[in-house]
Amino acid sequence: MERPLLKKERIGVMLINLGTPCGISRRDLRCYLAEFLSDRRVIEWPILFWYPILYGIVLNTRPKKLRKAYARIWNDETNESPLRTYTRLQAEKLHRILDNADIDVRWAMRYGQPSVKTVTNALIACGCRRLVILSLYPQYSATTTAAVNDSVFNVLKKTRVIPAIRMVSSYADDSVYIDSLTSSVRKHLAILDFTPEVILASYHGIPKNYAKRGDPYLRECERTTVALRHKLGMDKEQMTMTFQSRFMFTEWLEPYTDRTIEQLARNGIQSIAVLNPGFASECLETLDEIVNKAAGIFHKNGGKNFTHIPCLNDSEEGMHVIEHLVRRELFGWV
Repeated sequence: MERPLLKKERIGVMLINLGTPCGISRRDLRCYLAEFLSDRRVIEWPILFWYPILYGIVLNTRPKKLRKAYARIWNDETNESPLRTYTRLQAEKLHRILDNADIDVRWAMRYGQPSVKTVTNALIACGCRRLVILSLYPQYSATTTAAVNDSVFNVLKKTRVIPAIRMVSSYADDSVYIDSLTSSVRKHLAILDFTPEVILASYHGIPKNYAKRGDPYLRECERTTVALRHKLGMDKEQMTMTFQSRFMFTEWLEPYTDRTIEQLARNGIQSIAVLNPGFASECLETLDEIVNKAAGIFHKNGGKNFTHIPCLNDSEEGMHVIEHLVRRELFGWV
């Protein structure tokens, strides 16, 4: 007697972003921060030193500050942060683009909901024996991409049948990514009624000692910036690389975005643009820290024209990058 044919194995594709609180209540923000800031990939200080600071100071003071910031950018229509909105839209659009009944596209948050654990288990439960993991961080860092990988592997440690895994490590100077960034910059500049004298490529920072210990993030950001300058025909003076989002009392990668913007304005620069090549979608760091706070610093110190070049989000350029990266990893499986 012939054996019945086995059911065709499915392929899971998971887009993973950093994370977001589920709401802007003190409880929601405290829960999110506790998960995020207790990750040893994010904060490398000894637990005996860090936890008293985290639970005694940070989680009792920072939620109040963050609540005001999130309230300024919150998507009231869907009751979620822009990061969650765009990540969901990216997954939904990718599912339609791939248009394959054997491929299941889902999205998850490293910190927050839907969790990596929930989504990974759901993909395995529905028959996915091959998984493509796309961490939505163009530049690799142990604080981001490695943290995502950790979360996936922690789930698989408890899984009897582990699926085949392909992970996108980084795409800092991938030609499709750089071309898409270039296109988005040119489109945005074309609609302005002024010409920026300086464009800042502002990346999320990491502590300097992380880079000294071998984290390649600084080099990854340099690769993106150099490739983007080359594509746009700009030099270092026309496009400057800076770092934002410092936290706690330690030295972070420099030059700092806020201080650079302040100095440019004081030096007589009247028009600047800021883009965030390290963010796949808009979030607190782009919409509040740059659009609100950085713009305020520029105007306060004498600057006139300030513009933020939007992240790729779920735009045509953004989806082209995501599709390209996923199809590359699917090669040989589909």
